[in-house]
Amino acid sequence: MNALSVVIGIIVVLVGLVVSIGLHEVGHMLPAKKFGVRVSQYMVGFGPTVWSRTKGETEYGLKAFPLGGYVRLVGMMPPAPPGARPVGGFFGQVIGDARDASVAEIRPGEEHRAFYNLSAPKKLVVMFGGPFMNLVIAVVLLFVVLVGIGLPAVTTTVGAVSDCVPAAATSLDEEPACTDEPAPAQAAGMQPGDTIVAFDGQEVTSWNQLVGLIGDSAGTPVEVVVERDGQRVPLTLTPAERETIAVDAQGNPRLDADGEPVTQTGGFLGVTPTSEYEPLPVSSVPQAVWDQVSGTAAVLVTLPVRVAEAAVETFTDAPRSADGPVSIIGVGRLAVDVVAADDPIVMTLQRLLLLLAALNIALFVFNLIPLLPLDGGHMINALYEGAKRTVARVRGLPRPAPADVARMMPVAYVMFVVLLGVGVVLMLADVIDPIRLA
Repeated sequence: MNALSVVIGIIVVLVGLVVSIGLHEVGHMLPAKKFGVRVSQYMVGFGPTVWSRTKGETEYGLKAFPLGGYVRLVGMMPPAPPGARPVGGFFGQVIGDARDASVAEIRPGEEHRAFYNLSAPKKLVVMFGGPFMNLVIAVVLLFVVLVGIGLPAVTTTVGAVSDCVPAAATSLDEEPACTDEPAPAQAAGMQPGDTIVAFDGQEVTSWNQLVGLIGDSAGTPVEVVVERDGQRVPLTLTPAERETIAVDAQGNPRLDADGEPVTQTGGFLGVTPTSEYEPLPVSSVPQAVWDQVSGTAAVLVTLPVRVAEAAVETFTDAPRSADGPVSIIGVGRLAVDVVAADDPIVMTLQRLLLLLAALNIALFVFNLIPLLPLDGGHMINALYEGAKRTVARVRGLPRPAPADVARMMPVAYVMFVVLLGVGVVLMLADVIDPIRLA
């Protein structure tokens, strides 16, 4: 791994992260402005401000640490309801300070522009707008990868021709020794670049079909037609018999009752196929999005357990789980591994785009957790408020006041501490015992 790979990997992650966060906040800002809410700040990052510019009534800026962002929507929390009892203690002070800070942002005569005065559906649109932007980014990236670039598909074009028939396989991990028998393909004059178009009178349309035909023809002379330089060339050959280890659908060796690998005899031709990127249909994108969303949601459901496992794996000899959660440091290290793998440019680009798509899916799912300070927490409050207003309207009662979001600030503080702890644990794990690409 050279220094250039590290720099490129870090730049890719930082740019992708900044763009993802920036568009997430745009998803909040645009509908808020559309509904008349004053947006006083739009910031990407946290910490000291590196650059800012005020346009209209909004200050746009970049901060030093691109690990998040925010838009300041004026009037996120309403004043205390009339007759509400003050809450004592530390959290009571937190609630009161949050209300005061929110109300202080409202300019005289602009109370109608406060976020808390929006209807419940409009609040949902504003708060869902951020995660929705991350989902859109992921969909676009997956569309580019699956439909624009495609996935590697094995072809019937010969990439390499073996010199000999290998000996019987004894393990999937070991390269079998070469026998004195020449490979049938080489003996028949097959060359790299030949495309196999027919086998024993049958038209060949896929590599899997060809493998089956070869396996059924061990020891039987057959005619194979290849296309070479635009011409069809007939070749006569006899697939050799070779004993191999049987594998299951996942590529694992099948074992007998004694735990020994099961072997099978089949035909051997002695050719290695090439592969090319084959675009998938547009219909493959929704399934890919759902697979990533559901998989990420499953990880979040078990996040406390997985974070604890990551901590144990980091400070013991236990191997780090390849499908465990990672921090932004872990994402950066994965990007470095992708760039340093020295794969073809198309494959490297594809893997980086998939990594950024997974990052945006994670942002989408994570922000929907129904707890403050996450977007899902604000959405739950909006749904609660909408339900109260609907019940009041049906019963002919006065319209209820906006939901008292400030009372949920203790939950937000606890969540902040929990998220900070999770982040620290995962960052330590990604520094000490990072997950590596296979």
